[in-house]
Amino acid sequence: MTVTDAELQGYEAYVGREARDACVIAPESCDLMAATLDRDDPRYAPGDPLPPMWIWMGFRPHARRSQIGHDGHPARGDFLPPVALPRRMFAGARHRFLAPLPCGETIERVQRIKAVTPKRGASGAMVFVTVAQSFVVDGVTRMEEEQDIVYREAATPGEAPPPAASKPAPQAPWSETYHPDVVTLLRYSALTFNGHRIHYDRPYATQEEGYPGLIVHGPLTATLLADLCRRRSGRDFLAAWEFRARKPLFDVNPITLTGTPAADGLSVDLAAYDHEGFAALTATAIFEAAT
Repeated sequence: MTVTDAELQGYEAYVGREARDACVIAPESCDLMAATLDRDDPRYAPGDPLPPMWIWMGFRPHARRSQIGHDGHPARGDFLPPVALPRRMFAGARHRFLAPLPCGETIERVQRIKAVTPKRGASGAMVFVTVAQSFVVDGVTRMEEEQDIVYREAATPGEAPPPAASKPAPQAPWSETYHPDVVTLLRYSALTFNGHRIHYDRPYATQEEGYPGLIVHGPLTATLLADLCRRRSGRDFLAAWEFRARKPLFDVNPITLTGTPAADGLSVDLAAYDHEGFAALTATAIFEAAT
Protein backbone atom coordinates (compact mmCIF):
# COMPACT_ATOMS: atom_id res chain seq x y z
CA MET A 1 0.00 0.00 0.00
CA THR A 2 1.31 3.44 -0.91
CA VAL A 3 -0.03 6.95 -1.35
CA THR A 4 -0.51 9.07 -4.47
CA ASP A 5 0.51 12.70 -4.89
CA ALA A 6 -3.16 13.69 -4.82
CA GLU A 7 -3.64 11.91 -1.49
CA LEU A 8 -0.58 13.65 -0.07
CA GLN A 9 -2.00 17.04 -1.04
CA GLY A 10 -5.23 16.08 0.67
CA TYR A 11 -3.38 15.24 3.87
CA GLU A 12 -1.63 18.60 3.84
CA ALA A 13 -5.05 20.27 3.89
CA TYR A 14 -5.35 19.08 7.50
CA VAL A 15 -2.62 21.50 8.61
CA GLY A 16 -4.10 24.07 10.99
CA ARG A 17 -6.98 21.87 12.07
CA GLU A 18 -7.79 22.24 15.80
CA ALA A 19 -9.59 20.23 18.45
CA ARG A 20 -10.35 20.78 22.14
CA ASP A 21 -11.16 18.34 24.91
CA ALA A 22 -10.67 17.80 28.64
CA CYS A 23 -9.97 14.97 31.06
CA VAL A 24 -9.23 14.09 34.67
CA ILE A 25 -6.35 11.71 35.43
CA ALA A 26 -7.53 9.88 38.53
CA PRO A 27 -5.20 9.36 41.50
CA GLU A 28 -5.84 5.61 41.19
CA SER A 29 -4.46 5.70 37.64
CA CYS A 30 -1.30 7.32 39.01
CA ASP A 31 -1.02 4.55 41.61
CA LEU A 32 -1.28 1.99 38.82
CA MET A 33 1.36 3.75 36.70
CA ALA A 34 3.70 3.85 39.70
CA ALA A 35 3.19 0.10 40.13
CA THR A 36 3.84 -0.49 36.42
CA LEU A 37 7.13 1.43 36.67
CA ASP A 38 8.00 -0.38 39.94
CA ARG A 39 8.04 2.92 41.86
CA ASP A 40 7.54 2.93 45.63
CA ASP A 41 5.44 6.12 45.64
CA PRO A 42 2.96 7.10 48.36
CA ARG A 43 -0.66 6.82 47.26
CA TYR A 44 -1.62 9.74 45.01
CA ALA A 45 -4.31 12.24 46.02
CA PRO A 46 -6.23 14.91 44.06
CA GLY A 47 -4.00 17.89 43.35
CA ASP A 48 -0.74 15.96 43.52
CA PRO A 49 1.57 16.85 40.61
CA LEU A 50 1.87 14.39 37.75
CA PRO A 51 5.43 13.17 37.09
CA PRO A 52 6.78 14.00 33.62
CA MET A 53 5.34 11.85 30.80
CA TRP A 54 2.40 10.64 32.88
CA ILE A 55 0.11 12.97 30.92
CA TRP A 56 -0.06 10.16 28.36
CA MET A 57 -2.54 8.44 30.67
CA GLY A 58 -4.94 11.26 29.89
CA PHE A 59 -7.00 12.09 26.81
CA ARG A 60 -7.41 8.45 25.90
CA PRO A 61 -9.27 7.65 22.67
CA HIS A 62 -12.95 6.79 23.12
CA ALA A 63 -13.38 4.86 19.88
CA ARG A 64 -16.04 2.19 20.07
CA ARG A 65 -15.17 -1.42 19.26
CA SER A 66 -16.80 -1.07 15.84
CA GLN A 67 -14.50 1.90 15.08
CA ILE A 68 -11.24 0.02 15.70
CA GLY A 69 -9.04 -0.90 12.75
CA HIS A 70 -7.33 -4.24 12.16
CA ASP A 71 -4.13 -2.99 13.81
CA GLY A 72 -5.98 -2.11 17.02
CA HIS A 73 -5.89 1.65 16.45
CA PRO A 74 -9.07 3.70 16.04
CA ALA A 75 -10.06 4.11 12.39
CA ARG A 76 -8.37 7.13 10.82
CA GLY A 77 -9.80 10.39 9.61
CA ASP A 78 -11.28 11.92 12.75
CA PHE A 79 -8.80 14.60 13.87
CA LEU A 80 -5.64 13.25 12.23
CA PRO A 81 -5.48 12.92 8.43
CA PRO A 82 -6.56 9.48 7.11
CA VAL A 83 -3.10 8.51 5.85
CA ALA A 84 -3.41 5.41 3.66
CA LEU A 85 -0.30 3.69 5.03
CA PRO A 86 -0.80 0.75 7.38
CA ARG A 87 1.96 1.14 9.96
CA ARG A 88 1.73 3.99 12.46
CA MET A 89 4.24 4.76 15.22
CA PHE A 90 5.09 7.50 17.72
CA ALA A 91 8.35 9.06 16.47
CA GLY A 92 9.15 11.64 19.15
CA ALA A 93 8.03 14.67 21.12
CA ARG A 94 9.13 17.97 22.61
CA HIS A 95 7.75 19.32 25.91
CA ARG A 96 7.88 22.59 27.86
CA PHE A 97 6.80 22.29 31.49
CA LEU A 98 5.55 25.66 32.73
CA ALA A 99 3.95 24.35 35.94
CA PRO A 100 3.05 20.88 37.21
CA LEU A 101 -0.14 19.28 35.95
CA PRO A 102 -2.38 17.96 38.76
CA CYS A 103 -3.92 14.54 39.05
CA GLY A 104 -7.57 14.40 40.05
CA GLU A 105 -8.37 17.80 38.51
CA THR A 106 -9.68 18.88 35.11
CA ILE A 107 -7.02 19.42 32.45
CA GLU A 108 -8.02 21.00 29.14
CA ARG A 109 -6.18 20.26 25.91
CA VAL A 110 -5.96 22.31 22.72
CA GLN A 111 -4.60 20.39 19.71
CA ARG A 112 -3.48 21.75 16.35
CA ILE A 113 -2.02 19.91 13.37
CA LYS A 114 1.20 21.82 12.79
CA ALA A 115 2.68 19.95 9.82
CA VAL A 116 2.14 17.04 7.46
CA THR A 117 5.40 16.01 5.77
CA PRO A 118 5.63 13.21 3.16
CA LYS A 119 9.00 11.51 2.66
CA ARG A 120 10.43 8.58 0.76
CA GLY A 121 13.16 6.47 2.29
CA ALA A 122 14.81 3.11 1.80
CA SER A 123 11.75 1.39 3.26
CA GLY A 124 9.30 3.25 1.00
CA ALA A 125 6.82 6.07 1.49
CA MET A 126 6.42 7.72 4.89
CA VAL A 127 4.24 10.54 6.17
CA PHE A 128 5.16 12.51 9.30
CA VAL A 129 2.41 14.37 11.15
CA THR A 130 3.33 16.93 13.83
CA VAL A 131 0.66 17.80 16.39
CA ALA A 132 1.05 20.80 18.74
CA GLN A 133 -0.77 20.57 22.06
CA SER A 134 -1.33 22.90 25.02
CA PHE A 135 -2.51 21.64 28.42
CA VAL A 136 -4.46 24.16 30.47
CA VAL A 137 -5.66 24.19 34.10
CA ASP A 138 -7.98 26.96 35.33
CA GLY A 139 -7.23 29.03 32.24
CA VAL A 140 -3.44 28.83 32.64
CA THR A 141 -1.20 26.84 30.28
CA ARG A 142 0.81 24.36 32.33
CA MET A 143 2.51 22.35 29.56
CA GLU A 144 3.15 22.57 25.82
CA GLU A 145 3.95 19.60 23.64
CA GLU A 146 4.72 18.82 20.02
CA GLN A 147 4.54 15.17 19.03
CA ASP A 148 5.55 13.47 15.80
CA ILE A 149 3.65 10.51 14.35
CA VAL A 150 5.05 8.53 11.42
CA TYR A 151 3.04 6.42 8.96
CA ARG A 152 4.88 3.78 6.92
CA GLU A 153 4.25 1.18 4.27
CA ALA A 154 3.60 -2.44 5.22
CA ALA A 155 6.59 -4.67 5.82
CA THR A 156 7.51 -6.98 2.95
CA PRO A 157 7.20 -10.64 4.03
CA GLY A 158 10.64 -11.97 4.89
CA GLU A 159 12.11 -8.47 4.75
CA ALA A 160 14.75 -7.83 7.40
CA PRO A 161 17.56 -5.30 7.66
CA PRO A 162 21.10 -6.62 7.36
CA PRO A 163 22.45 -7.61 10.78
CA ALA A 164 24.32 -4.82 12.48
CA ALA A 165 27.65 -5.35 14.14
CA SER A 166 26.87 -5.79 17.82
CA LYS A 167 28.64 -3.58 20.31
CA PRO A 168 28.05 -2.81 23.98
CA ALA A 169 26.19 0.32 24.95
CA PRO A 170 28.68 3.10 25.72
CA GLN A 171 29.60 3.66 29.33
CA ALA A 172 27.76 6.50 31.04
CA PRO A 173 27.57 7.94 34.58
CA TRP A 174 24.05 6.53 34.82
CA SER A 175 23.46 3.08 33.36
CA GLU A 176 20.81 0.46 34.10
CA THR A 177 19.59 -2.68 32.36
CA TYR A 178 15.86 -3.00 31.83
CA HIS A 179 14.16 -6.24 30.83
CA PRO A 180 10.84 -5.51 29.07
CA ASP A 181 8.08 -8.08 29.45
CA VAL A 182 4.61 -8.64 28.05
CA VAL A 183 2.90 -7.92 31.39
CA THR A 184 4.42 -4.43 31.57
CA LEU A 185 3.55 -3.76 27.93
CA LEU A 186 -0.02 -4.90 28.51
CA ARG A 187 -0.35 -2.79 31.66
CA TYR A 188 0.98 0.30 29.88
CA SER A 189 -1.34 -0.31 26.93
CA ALA A 190 -4.26 -0.53 29.37
CA LEU A 191 -3.31 2.61 31.30
CA THR A 192 -3.06 4.62 28.08
CA PHE A 193 -5.98 2.77 26.41
CA ASN A 194 -3.68 1.95 23.51
CA GLY A 195 -5.09 -0.96 21.54
CA HIS A 196 -2.24 -1.15 19.01
CA ARG A 197 -1.64 -4.88 18.66
CA ILE A 198 2.12 -4.63 18.12
CA HIS A 199 2.49 -4.15 21.90
CA TYR A 200 0.69 -7.28 23.16
CA ASP A 201 -0.35 -9.58 20.27
CA ARG A 202 2.79 -11.54 19.42
CA PRO A 203 1.43 -13.42 16.35
CA TYR A 204 0.20 -10.13 14.87
CA ALA A 205 3.46 -8.28 15.59
CA THR A 206 5.70 -11.04 14.22
CA GLN A 207 3.63 -12.56 11.42
CA GLU A 208 1.66 -9.60 10.05
CA GLU A 209 3.98 -6.65 10.71
CA GLY A 210 7.22 -8.62 10.46
CA TYR A 211 8.78 -7.63 13.79
CA PRO A 212 10.97 -10.01 15.84
CA GLY A 213 8.85 -9.53 18.96
CA LEU A 214 6.45 -7.21 20.73
CA ILE A 215 7.35 -3.54 20.40
CA VAL A 216 8.05 -1.54 23.55
CA HIS A 217 5.95 1.65 23.38
CA GLY A 218 8.04 4.70 22.50
CA PRO A 219 6.30 6.74 25.23
CA LEU A 220 6.98 3.96 27.76
CA THR A 221 10.69 4.00 26.90
CA ALA A 222 10.69 7.80 27.22
CA THR A 223 8.94 7.47 30.59
CA LEU A 224 11.56 4.96 31.76
CA LEU A 225 14.32 7.42 30.84
CA ALA A 226 12.50 10.26 32.63
CA ASP A 227 12.20 8.02 35.69
CA LEU A 228 15.92 7.20 35.51
CA CYS A 229 16.57 10.94 35.44
CA ARG A 230 14.33 11.48 38.48
CA ARG A 231 15.99 8.77 40.55
CA ARG A 232 19.59 9.64 39.68
CA SER A 233 19.29 13.44 39.74
CA GLY A 234 17.03 13.73 42.77
CA ARG A 235 14.82 16.18 40.85
CA ASP A 236 11.16 15.37 40.37
CA PHE A 237 10.31 17.90 37.69
CA LEU A 238 11.74 19.35 34.51
CA ALA A 239 11.66 22.62 32.57
CA ALA A 240 11.83 20.90 29.18
CA TRP A 241 12.14 17.47 27.64
CA GLU A 242 12.51 16.12 24.15
CA PHE A 243 12.99 12.68 22.72
CA ARG A 244 13.32 10.97 19.38
CA ALA A 245 12.54 7.33 18.62
CA ARG A 246 15.14 6.10 16.12
CA LYS A 247 14.53 2.35 16.08
CA PRO A 248 12.00 -0.01 17.67
CA LEU A 249 12.83 -1.85 20.87
CA PHE A 250 11.44 -5.34 21.45
CA ASP A 251 10.51 -7.41 24.45
CA VAL A 252 12.82 -10.27 23.45
CA ASN A 253 16.03 -8.42 24.37
CA PRO A 254 17.26 -6.29 27.30
CA ILE A 255 17.44 -2.50 27.06
CA THR A 256 20.26 -0.38 28.48
CA LEU A 257 19.10 2.97 29.88
CA THR A 258 21.83 5.62 30.19
CA GLY A 259 22.20 9.22 31.28
CA THR A 260 25.04 11.73 31.10
CA PRO A 261 24.54 14.96 33.09
CA ALA A 262 25.96 18.18 31.66
CA ALA A 263 28.91 19.76 33.45
CA ASP A 264 26.72 22.64 34.68
CA GLY A 265 24.14 20.23 36.10
CA LEU A 266 21.27 21.87 34.22
CA SER A 267 20.58 19.12 31.68
CA VAL A 268 21.02 15.42 31.02
CA ASP A 269 21.46 13.51 27.76
CA LEU A 270 19.70 10.16 27.95
CA ALA A 271 19.42 7.14 25.68
CA ALA A 272 17.88 3.69 25.49
CA TYR A 273 20.19 1.19 23.74
CA ASP A 274 19.14 -2.10 22.22
CA HIS A 275 21.06 -5.36 22.71
CA GLU A 276 23.27 -4.52 19.71
CA GLY A 277 24.41 -1.21 21.19
CA PHE A 278 22.25 1.01 18.95
CA ALA A 279 20.68 4.13 20.49
CA ALA A 280 17.06 3.30 19.74
CA LEU A 281 15.64 6.30 21.60
CA THR A 282 17.47 9.46 22.65
CA ALA A 283 16.27 12.20 24.96
CA THR A 284 17.36 15.43 26.63
CA ALA A 285 16.07 16.59 30.00
CA ILE A 286 16.48 20.25 30.99
CA PHE A 287 16.08 21.33 34.61
CA GLU A 288 14.98 24.69 35.92
CA ALA A 289 17.94 27.04 35.95
CA ALA A 290 19.14 27.92 39.44
CA THR A 291 18.02 31.35 40.66
